[in-house]
Amino acid sequence: MMPNYICTTCGTQYADSAREPGQCPICQDERQFVNWAGQQWTTLEQLRRQHRTIIKPESELTGVGVEPSFAIGQRALLVRRPAGNILWDCVSLIDDGAVRAIEGFGGLAMIAISHPHYYTSMVEWSRAFGNIPIYLHAADRRWVMRPDPAVIFWEGERSSLGEDVTLVRCGGHFSGGTVLHWAGGCGGRGVLLAGDILQVVPDRRYVSFMYSYPNLIPLPAPAVRRIAQSVEPFAFEQIYGAWWDRNVVDGAKAAVARSVERYIRAVGE
Repeated sequence: MMPNYICTTCGTQYADSAREPGQCPICQDERQFVNWAGQQWTTLEQLRRQHRTIIKPESELTGVGVEPSFAIGQRALLVRRPAGNILWDCVSLIDDGAVRAIEGFGGLAMIAISHPHYYTSMVEWSRAFGNIPIYLHAADRRWVMRPDPAVIFWEGERSSLGEDVTLVRCGGHFSGGTVLHWAGGCGGRGVLLAGDILQVVPDRRYVSFMYSYPNLIPLPAPAVRRIAQSVEPFAFEQIYGAWWDRNVVDGAKAAVARSVERYIRAVGE
């Protein structure tokens, strides 16, 4: 069996191949970067020898991360609900401990991902839980480096994953940049899982917006307004970002409004 190589810089897993891919198109893109030492690869088996999956409470949700940190260093989120648990975003490592822990929470019904930087080992996660569906926005189809029948490309501006969960296309960081709105979260006041489409900054009263985070390329004002307009119809008290403890835990909708105003004031029209 041929290995599925994983880029060590962005964490994306590729289709099986006899040799390491020549380059990682995701890292070649101006939103990311190539490892300073040159393109480097690993495999899931190698990752399991040096890292482990960690699962722990993240405010009202459950976080899924990798220790020591790997690639971009994000953590995923487990949305636990009677209608079926959802894994929001993804990480490169999956191991037996993670599968056992999540099975103890009732398993997974589906995966949804905000943008290509977090596609990572999504196919491995899907297969570990019975080939569950993976929801990605069709505008980012070209960035899928390991195609699989489990991947469902949704189109348009919104897609329902059940009566209380909606995927919302915001664009911005990527054309298909997506957030997940969970109406039942925070005691029914609503939760927004934002990845870094809306980036929760260290001053957790605010979020911000970028075309490229590592290369510090800002988004233009119209793109930021579009993000704000996309989430405006939804009620949400909290925002969960892409890293441990990067969350706005109260007054999140007001935080988005003042963050948009501050951002546009800084960059200009």
